[in-house]
Amino acid sequence: MEALLVNYVEKSLEQYMRRNAVFLCERLYAEFPSEVNLQLLARCYLNNNQPHSAYYVLKGMQMAQSRYLFAIACLEMDLFCEAEAALLPVKDLCAEVPNGAAVQYLLGIIYRDTDRKNKSIEHFRKTLSIDPLFWAAYEQLCMLGEAEEAAVCFGDATVPCVQEHYLGNASSCLLIADTDHSSDTSQRFGLEYLSRSHLKQREGNNIRDICENNHGGPILTGAVRQSKNSCCSTSFSSTPSPVPTQIRGSLFFDSGLRRSARLAAGQRSLNTSQGSENKAKSLHASTKLSSETCSSTFCQGKLMETYEVAVSELETYEVAVSEFGATSSSLSSTTDVKSIQHEIENTKLSSFISDSATIKSGISDTMKLLRTLGEGYRHLCMFRCKEALNVYQKLSSKQYNTGWILSQVGKAYFELVDYLNADYAFSLVRQISPYNLEEMDVYSTVLYHLKQDMKLKYLAQEMILVDRFAPQTWCAIGNCYSLQKDHESALKSFQRAVQLNSRFAYAHTLSGHEYVIMEDYGKGVECYQTSLHVDARHYNSWYGLGMIYLRQEKFEFAEHHFRQAYQINPLSSVIMYYLGTTLEALKRSEEALEMMEKAIVIDNKNPLPKYSKAKLLVTLGKLNEALEILEELKECTPRESCIYALMGAIYKRNKKYDKAMLHFGIALDLKPSIVDVAKIEAAIEKLIIPDEMEESL
Repeated sequence: MEALLVNYVEKSLEQYMRRNAVFLCERLYAEFPSEVNLQLLARCYLNNNQPHSAYYVLKGMQMAQSRYLFAIACLEMDLFCEAEAALLPVKDLCAEVPNGAAVQYLLGIIYRDTDRKNKSIEHFRKTLSIDPLFWAAYEQLCMLGEAEEAAVCFGDATVPCVQEHYLGNASSCLLIADTDHSSDTSQRFGLEYLSRSHLKQREGNNIRDICENNHGGPILTGAVRQSKNSCCSTSFSSTPSPVPTQIRGSLFFDSGLRRSARLAAGQRSLNTSQGSENKAKSLHASTKLSSETCSSTFCQGKLMETYEVAVSELETYEVAVSEFGATSSSLSSTTDVKSIQHEIENTKLSSFISDSATIKSGISDTMKLLRTLGEGYRHLCMFRCKEALNVYQKLSSKQYNTGWILSQVGKAYFELVDYLNADYAFSLVRQISPYNLEEMDVYSTVLYHLKQDMKLKYLAQEMILVDRFAPQTWCAIGNCYSLQKDHESALKSFQRAVQLNSRFAYAHTLSGHEYVIMEDYGKGVECYQTSLHVDARHYNSWYGLGMIYLRQEKFEFAEHHFRQAYQINPLSSVIMYYLGTTLEALKRSEEALEMMEKAIVIDNKNPLPKYSKAKLLVTLGKLNEALEILEELKECTPRESCIYALMGAIYKRNKKYDKAMLHFGIALDLKPSIVDVAKIEAAIEKLIIPDEMEESL
């Protein structure tokens, strides 16, 4: 009964019949209350989005795997202290939690979310040292701004480490040739024919995809199947669990094999490593079918069925096994059996060597791909967007034309203030993977800046259909309302996004932007500070705080916050412009001019730094240089009244009153603001006064 229920619980989990798995597992634990079954029940709860249930059933449990599952439940409930305590080694038990790389990653997440950045970085690096294919750890290091070059983390030096994880210890395969042939065959079959579902349970516990998405929470998956080509039963990127293995006989054995099932049940106290060794040995011992072991063709046939089930995942050996099954009834001597045994062993060994070379080549190709992806992502997190785009261009079309890559490309163009190309990249994402919401909040901001009202509405509607409980969806809705000047509704939408995921930094920032538009600077400051508490490298919030203090004419505070944003994103012409503007307000004209020149080099299409540079040159008395810049600007942006007003002021300084009057008149025709109109009219009235210049222009 116990084995039957375990089998069906695992089957329900594999088929995502979570409610059925919970019900059956509750019956299992009620009838057979062991901690191993409790672990299975906790897995059912976690898969059914019931972390609180898993938390309460596992609280106080001391087995290593129980503590790991308990930590997962705690993280889902934001109970960081309890999660940390569960993952750290218990001295009295001398047992470390299994899943080495996963544990280090979870500790990194805990330390990140509890403002212990240095320890977080340390554990993310440990994760990669244990398992170089743990992409999520490298992703976190990039977001923290502490990632090493991808060539280091995913270089050729990491190939042996990955190969060791994947292939396991090759010497365990070679033990086949040295197996003691006198061992009891029935016992070996009993050890080999473990409950397949329970093996999957251990592997599923030891290999988990706990990578964070943009929403913050870990993702739990079902059992992970081993590679069919692997001759060793070593789980990929997992540490052997110290939990005692619960071994059961097959549910569907004939009466002729019940002795094997009883022997298997008698081995419940064996640990994982002993089980793995016996499994490897049984592959050899099961081939020793002499007339003394099976005296009838019927018995031989049943044993061969058991043998085929035991090695069903080793496809390279199926031909040899079937040939052996067809001829075993005609064998009359032990010598014939041994000759076939050696033939099978040689086939296995040559297949292992061939598979090892193939796998090594595959690992090298995988690491090469990760090097490219990692380098591109690292550049993007450091806001070196042009370099990131160049790296992504090196990918094959199969990889490039995927939702994740194109989302990163769109984000890179967004940071470059190239909204048209960003729109194009994100529109491709919508075509390729319309179910993907990652970075769609950024796409909604792109459409906001492009003032694409209908397109933004359509995007918001599509995102609601995909997932109305995603924070990205509510950010898109908020941007839609903000574009329509409905700032109250926009603010409610952004706050809804915060409710859905309090660690979604961009939602806090957008809330701050909306408060600034509504001129509620106090609440705007609170939103920006909350965003920075979640992500200290979220430069948009530093920029937002700088803008508030600039408007309040608190120029020293504004400079500090703009410089913080500039340190994080040193290639943003927008940040450079406002930092230069602040320096100009502080009467530090030389520094301001230097910053404006940097902004122009970064983005030559941005007219604001050029206009500010012209004003600074006028202040420094370099009128001809300023006039050259303004003539260039006039060609690019012919409808800006401030350009003509400043040109009129320069011509007045040069005593070219006709040209001055002409440009002042053009400035008035372009309908400037009421404040600028008053300044221009005052300048016209004073045209007859020599050497007079309105500094405010």
